[in-house]
Amino acid sequence: MNRVKDKVAIVTGGALGIGRSACVLLAREGAHVAVTDVLDEQGRALAQEIAAAGGSASFWHLDVASESAVSEVFHAVHERFGGIDVLVNNAGVAGVNKPTHEVTEEEWDHLMAVNVKGVFFCTKHAIPYMKARGGGSIINLSSIYGIIGAADLPPYHASKGAVRLMSKNDALLYAADRIRVNSIHPGFIWTPLVETFAGEQGDVAEIRRQLDTRHPIGHVGEPDDIGWGVVYLASDESKFVTGSELVIDGGYTAR
Repeated sequence: MNRVKDKVAIVTGGALGIGRSACVLLAREGAHVAVTDVLDEQGRALAQEIAAAGGSASFWHLDVASESAVSEVFHAVHERFGGIDVLVNNAGVAGVNKPTHEVTEEEWDHLMAVNVKGVFFCTKHAIPYMKARGGGSIINLSSIYGIIGAADLPPYHASKGAVRLMSKNDALLYAADRIRVNSIHPGFIWTPLVETFAGEQGDVAEIRRQLDTRHPIGHVGEPDDIGWGVVYLASDESKFVTGSELVIDGGYTAR
């Protein structure tokens, strides 16, 4: 309890999956949580659920690909909670699963607008608030596919590689401001996004079994496996950690 007591945390893509877990666990550990997403019904329900359990949370509709929307929502969060201490850049899309030469410009640009430009916009607009607080923690959700390739989803791989290097560069840029920037690299986590991806490939149960076998630990992960990593990087327990890659992948990249 109270690992992030009274910190103000913004979580993008907070309504489902890893984002939902991050919101619930941050609130459980004492943070004031801004749940943001384009999924209004699920986002509002989550904020209400957190409040009903005794936590502090509010929901804002946010399309991270819109800089004006990011600026407005971050200002509103500041007004509501008094500052911004933690930013979890979790919002993302998987994009098309085509070989590179078949990906259209529109398909490429749509994914990059969310997965890369969204991280840029949110970081850009969080930094001034964090400077005013004397520091902060930015946690960027990359992927194992920001480290290794897999011969699929070319725009997704490119975006997650970009997020990995953006994290390191911003860690250097803002270290003197006591703003830490780190990336998390999940293996396959059984979220609605992954379940949808599995359904597009064929039988969901069989695809999950195949994914289980890719992880030396024997199974895919759960959202809380990543959510607790978010709590660690948001907390002062990680005060000496910046520019790092927190790989939570059941051993996937250890081969």
